Amino acid sequence: MPRVHRCRAAGCHNMVEWPANYCSQHQSLEATLQTKRDYWKYNHVTRNRSSSKREQYKFYKTPQWKHLRQLVLDRDYGLCQYCKANGKITLANTVDHVVPIEIDQGLATIAGNLATICTDCHRQKTAWEQSYYGTGQANSHTGLPEIHDVKRVAKLMQQSKTAQRRG
Repeated sequence: MPRVHRCRAAGCHNMVEWPANYCSQHQSLEATLQTKRDYWKYNHVTRNRSSSKREQYKFYKTPQWKHLRQLVLDRDYGLCQYCKANGKITLANTVDHVVPIEIDQGLATIAGNLATICTDCHRQKTAWEQSYYGTGQANSHTGLPEIHDVKRVAKLMQQSKTAQRRG
């Protein structure tokens, strides 16, 4: 006899055979579930593969980081500092290190090295950091000088974005 369980869709009482998660009526939700699993795997397995990355991730769970994060959000009034440097006003709720921890561990708890950043700018900045500093899983550090100024980083991010569109 096959193993069955309820469909995972909220309020649905249809029965489904394992290993399926949704009935035929809610099959479109299967892709969403896979995306959630991939996200979980990245955050809990891939991202923490090396010991240094594991330590960085632990830091973001500490009360010290939570207090520092709130301090920076209040200081920046919840506005993306990178958009602000480009003359735009964007609400944001992420706090990012201007100089990545991977480059300088000593700047991890310095409020002056932190800035509020929106999702789009964070994605662009991560890509820019990978090309400029050589950060990331498989990259090696380039040895280029640290840039501590948000306005300068925003300008370099824009230049990098423009260059990618052209080429």
